[in-house]
Amino acid sequence: MQKKVPFESSEGKRVPEVTFRTREDAQWKNVSTKDVFAGKKVVVFALPGAFTPTCSSSHVPRYNELAPALRAQGVDSIVCISVNDAFVMAEWAKDQEAEEIVFLPDGNAEFTAGMGMLVDKQHLGFGQRSWRYSMLVDDGVVTKMFIEPDVEGDPFEVSDADTMLRHLAPDAKAPADILMIGREGCSFCAKARDLLDKRGLRYEEVPATPRRLRASSGRTTTPQIFIDGKHIGGAEDLALYLGE
Repeated sequence: MQKKVPFESSEGKRVPEVTFRTREDAQWKNVSTKDVFAGKKVVVFALPGAFTPTCSSSHVPRYNELAPALRAQGVDSIVCISVNDAFVMAEWAKDQEAEEIVFLPDGNAEFTAGMGMLVDKQHLGFGQRSWRYSMLVDDGVVTKMFIEPDVEGDPFEVSDADTMLRHLAPDAKAPADILMIGREGCSFCAKARDLLDKRGLRYEEVPATPRRLRASSGRTTTPQIFIDGKHIGGAEDLALYLGE
């Protein structure tokens, strides 16, 4: 049974003409809709609020991770829009370390209202916010839109980065999720980092502790590498895995 969505799709329509009030180098900077979309293929994802759990732990990080794969499909930029002011969005961008994403503050909710995606969150003390959705915009025209279903809570089922990538390239393989447990001064960790960097593979590194190493791999040496949740081993094992 198909889940109902609370808003109408804007596919085939132009995005609203608004001016985003942003901050750059501690100065105000006006960014127009034309600046963002004219002559570009842009992936947009909108969410209820900066620093909120799903937005910070899943929505933003995965778009940042998949940015190279999305660009390989002709995407020029990836934009995150939220009904927050410029100061909040700027601080959230720093906190997320998502250098692949443009964070746009829709402080007056003009863009969100123009998209017909404004929702009342007063019961949470949020006021008016954006419903969670994503869209592909080509030269200012919405060509595809994924709107979260009308279910209890904060649904996050279709506006994710993987869904957008599958839309753009059904056969594309998403980059692997790589975790390395390492430590500074470890020559084998340095070798593993070099191998991953040479292949252009993004990875997350967490500092080694005896408890973390034993719990995750049963070993006490560093590094220990996991790819898509599978334990690969140390630096030499990684080299074999990558065909070095």
